[in-house]
Amino acid sequence: MKPIARTALPAAAIIALAAMVAGTAPDARAAAAAGAPIYSIPVARMKTAGAGDTTDTLAPMKGDVMLVVNVASKCGFTKQYTELEAINRKYAPRGLRVIGFPCNDFGGQEPGTEEEIVTFCRTNYDVTFPLYAKLHTKGPEQSPLFKYLTQGVEGLTGEVKWNFEKFLVSRDGKVVARFPSKVKPDSPELVAAIETELAKGAK
Repeated sequence: MKPIARTALPAAAIIALAAMVAGTAPDARAAAAAGAPIYSIPVARMKTAGAGDTTDTLAPMKGDVMLVVNVASKCGFTKQYTELEAINRKYAPRGLRVIGFPCNDFGGQEPGTEEEIVTFCRTNYDVTFPLYAKLHTKGPEQSPLFKYLTQGVEGLTGEVKWNFEKFLVSRDGKVVARFPSKVKPDSPELVAAIETELAKGAK
């Protein structure tokens, strides 16, 4: 299956995005209103690392290609953790960052605590790529990040349908491709898209 057609973020979409995030955290609204890229949207880091502020952004990923995935531990697609970790290890030296966001929106398939999720991923799939705190990908509590990913870019819009949907983000923070759950992380079309983006502005 080919990814949905690519397109740039027009000014109208930026304005619409600012309206959509009304009611979210003030800094998220400000980022959207200013047309700031994905790096300015607040995300919650897992608390398993210890004390301290758990609100963060994806700013450290700026300049890298990101593959953002909503993950779950009890899904028929959970075995995709294997391929996600494989491409993470293969392409990280070239600037790919695989990022997992656990989500319990679909069939209650991610019921675990942060500690349970981390233990499951490390024990069963030797996951080393970063996992962030659980969030909602849709509905009234949809995270600002997934509002940006699913509604902020014309041509790549639409609600997340299930666990393990994949969003490819370019080095300059634009969503350039989107793949449904059934497209495996190591599928030819996804790998080709990753390699294309990595080749742009390679470090």
